[in-house]
Amino acid sequence: MLRILFATAAIATTAGMAKAEDISTHVLNISTGQGGSGIPVTLDMQRDGDWTQLGTGTTQDNGRVEGFGIDATSGLYRLTFDLSGYDALGDAPFFPQIAVMFDISDTDRHHHVPVLVSPYGYSTYLGN
Repeated sequence: MLRILFATAAIATTAGMAKAEDISTHVLNISTGQGGSGIPVTLDMQRDGDWTQLGTGTTQDNGRVEGFGIDATSGLYRLTFDLSGYDALGDAPFFPQIAVMFDISDTDRHHHVPVLVSPYGYSTYLGN
């Protein structure tokens, strides 16, 4: 019993040292309750008034992009979701592209920016 507890503590300590991605996202189709898979997502940052692409990803089967491989700094960011090929919203979605801008000032926290979609609407929030 003592060995099992010690091993569990060692795993928790090691896992705690791993650095999580600074920015992640997911798409949830609220019409079906399923994650939106196969959706291209682009991450940009505004620098000197222009947008600079930092990374791209495609949502996994669960609708998530776990990260973009960056260390976030303070500034204005934009996630762009290309829903034009996402069949679950129909052949010609009303919102074929969604751009979400957010301002990072606290670089010590993780920023998870989910998007909830339906055929004729969407919403977003700062998640965890």
